[in-house]
Amino acid sequence: MPVLCQKISMLDTSGVVFLQLGAMAALAFYVAANLGANDVANSMGTSVGSKALTLRQAIIVAGILEFSGAVLFGQGVSETLATGVVNVDVFAAQPQVFLIGMVSVLIACGIWLQIATSRGLPVSSSHAVVGAIAGFSCVAAGINAVDWRTIGTISLTWVATPVASGALAALFYSVVKYSILDRPDPLSQMREWIPWLSAAMLSVFGIIVLPSVVNVALVQTGAIAAAQDRFGWNLPIHDFVIGIGSIGAIGLTFNSWKKLESVEKEEERRKKEEGRRKKEEGRSTNTNSPTLPLSPPPTPTLPHTLIEQQMARFQVLSACFVAFAHGSNDVGNAVAPLAAIAYIRRTGSFPLEDFSVPLWILVVGGAGIVIGLAIWGKNVIATVGEKIIQLQPSGGFCAELATATTVLLASRFGLPVSTSHALVGAVVGVGLIKAWKTVRWETLLSIGSAWLVTIPIAGALGASIFSIAQWILAR
Repeated sequence: MPVLCQKISMLDTSGVVFLQLGAMAALAFYVAANLGANDVANSMGTSVGSKALTLRQAIIVAGILEFSGAVLFGQGVSETLATGVVNVDVFAAQPQVFLIGMVSVLIACGIWLQIATSRGLPVSSSHAVVGAIAGFSCVAAGINAVDWRTIGTISLTWVATPVASGALAALFYSVVKYSILDRPDPLSQMREWIPWLSAAMLSVFGIIVLPSVVNVALVQTGAIAAAQDRFGWNLPIHDFVIGIGSIGAIGLTFNSWKKLESVEKEEERRKKEEGRRKKEEGRSTNTNSPTLPLSPPPTPTLPHTLIEQQMARFQVLSACFVAFAHGSNDVGNAVAPLAAIAYIRRTGSFPLEDFSVPLWILVVGGAGIVIGLAIWGKNVIATVGEKIIQLQPSGGFCAELATATTVLLASRFGLPVSTSHALVGAVVGVGLIKAWKTVRWETLLSIGSAWLVTIPIAGALGASIFSIAQWILAR
């Protein structure tokens, strides 16, 4: 009988733990859903705004790539977020308090992201997580429990990120406008610039995505080690990245040339058809015989329209890269607290910097991002893509290229930046060059206000929820 009671007690305990983790996973899924609804506008907002993709197409493409990036390459992002804002020495002796705090972080971030998304405001999910962690830490262990230097660095990026991204976007769009759009023969200029545009895009996005792809596909699977043992090859990883990127740029160039050639042939055929039609109309006016009504002439296609069709292909591809990279990077904002909770429940100790994120947690985060994008994503996508300034594919491509470049450079210098801030700044930069009077400054004021209040509101929510949880548990 004692043995049976012991087994029943163990089953009860494991069942309670399973239910607790299930509830926490549901909270993380909720946060990931709001993150997907808000942050996926970073990759797809300009593509929808420029009509390169419909909203339905953007949701499908982003959903697939965001989930793939989160599950396949999201392991490393969550590992330091949980402990990067707090004083480790303060919570090392009380991991259960930290666990309650992380539950509060999940609830606080989910609430704030849903409020912002419902109002169509693109905010930084990483700032929300940092603010919520700082809020509960102050309540739990005092003001010294927070690494305020990290908070200060993040605050500085509010100004630096959109300014830098906006300047780069303005530079890129100025080059495209001067070198292609404003030239007498834009189609000929487009043909000359296709290799450079392909190389620029594959260089920037390849550096963001390809290292992770090569690491998982070739290094972790042992393919490179096997090739070295068998053939004696000793190529560095970055050589593979450069090789893959070069092949992609060359392939994209030739494919774009082929598409442009077919468009030019169609345009030439249209001009010949229009000339023939005018001749027939001229003959009919010189004869007295009754004439049959001619079919209406085809709608003329302007060179700039053809250029934008070509740029739309570049923009869609760039949006795919950004979506994949976003899924691999920002999924940590949703699942880092859950990973810390699972670690504490499993080990009973405070999570160290090298703790790993289980695959099932990444799947929860990836699935949440996709569901949130499908249900609520249209609000923020519309704000970024349409309510700041009306974009064409050329402007959207420049905005995405500038966004990726800014985030990449910041990562190289170890600076925490927000993709949302970078993209909004890039869209404004394109708007200032294209037609600054058409920039909707009231929309930017709303977005800026949401940026400023994200950390304090998330911090207040985290502190309040943590205090309520402590009061309930103490009774």
